[in-house]
Amino acid sequence: MFVDNVKIYVKAGDGGNGAVAFHREKYVAKGGPDGGDGGHGGNIVFRVDEGSNTLLAFRYKHKFIAENGGNGKGGKFHGATAPDLIIDVPKGTLIKDAETGKIIHDMSDNDGADFVCCKGGRGGWGNKHFATPTRQLPNFAKNGTKGQEKELILELKMLADVGIIGYPSVGKSSILSRISAAKPKIADYHFTTLSPNLGVVKTGGESGFVAADIPGLIEGAADGAGLGHAFLRHIDRCRLLLHVVDISCSEYRDPIDDIKNINYELKRYSEKLSERPQIIVANKADILDREVVDVPEFEEFVKDNGWELIYVSAATGEGLDELIRITAERLRDLPPMLVYEQEYAPEDAYVGGGKETVIKRENDTFIVEGDWLYNLMGQINFDDYESLSYFQRILKNSGIFDELEARGCCDGHTVSIYGFEFDYVK
Repeated sequence: MFVDNVKIYVKAGDGGNGAVAFHREKYVAKGGPDGGDGGHGGNIVFRVDEGSNTLLAFRYKHKFIAENGGNGKGGKFHGATAPDLIIDVPKGTLIKDAETGKIIHDMSDNDGADFVCCKGGRGGWGNKHFATPTRQLPNFAKNGTKGQEKELILELKMLADVGIIGYPSVGKSSILSRISAAKPKIADYHFTTLSPNLGVVKTGGESGFVAADIPGLIEGAADGAGLGHAFLRHIDRCRLLLHVVDISCSEYRDPIDDIKNINYELKRYSEKLSERPQIIVANKADILDREVVDVPEFEEFVKDNGWELIYVSAATGEGLDELIRITAERLRDLPPMLVYEQEYAPEDAYVGGGKETVIKRENDTFIVEGDWLYNLMGQINFDDYESLSYFQRILKNSGIFDELEARGCCDGHTVSIYGFEFDYVK
């Protein structure tokens, strides 16, 4: 079974808590504080699995939770840092935020390097950090922060230089099997191919290109007809399209109408995709009856649209070497494969956080609390201008400032967020 779109929940591990402990041994009745720090929680890390081309592994498992960091102990013992949770995905997988649909990361970027999607919580400080000349026996420690969590959409968009498109039974799979080592299922009935097939086409020496046979494109595919609506995403990255038609009309369809219909569906799905360069591949040339098919009209139609035309026969091999040569030449002049840019900014994770925020007023001080704010505070360096600006931007975008003003917060009032205090200024 081919699976290319799943929804999952991921959560990084929480940081361990710092310990409250004091040094005790014989003849040392009142030793100083020696509570150890908590360990960091495990990250959620996505890694490319080169041997996988489907998201089938996620069909029955939708929750991925990393381990928590260990708690600190007396004797200045540091809690254990939890291992990262590695999630393997096929190359070309898009990681999206489930709520907004924005792209967080493209797993084909940076040659498929590991991507840390959710960071584990930081371990809390033990009480040894809070000793001062005037507070020599601090009886408190800091809890670890919570690990980040997200609901994600994983969407696979195959990495292929060339997409082979066209109506069912025009010979797409047969062509792929002849020009590459791929062995797709081939039979004389519609919708033989139920999932995209990839094949590496050799062009001599170490060079070559990857071609994908995209199944099930018919009229109405963009609305869900046939199988094409499920697989149109897999030609998003293709630099060149080989548009295969049955020039023999053995299926009693007009090849001109086929080309018009498929291109109409591509345009409805994506304007950019419809503008992708195409080569018209007239298959089954070995059984072409020129008395039945108006070849001059067909060739004039292809020429008027600025496409290149190649006659081939997947059955006899006629024209396939020429098809490989011309395809390789066209690819050399085309831009590299599409890599999707990040759309999901880090602060997006906190927008709307005000819904889970508690604001209390004590005289002229407004106390703001919330789990998401507690985590955020552990990530901010308040001595750094850029980090402080990032913090202010999140408070604004999450609606905290609006809510404070609605509760009567004015210039000169104090706002307190987990020990960080500032004077409110509009």
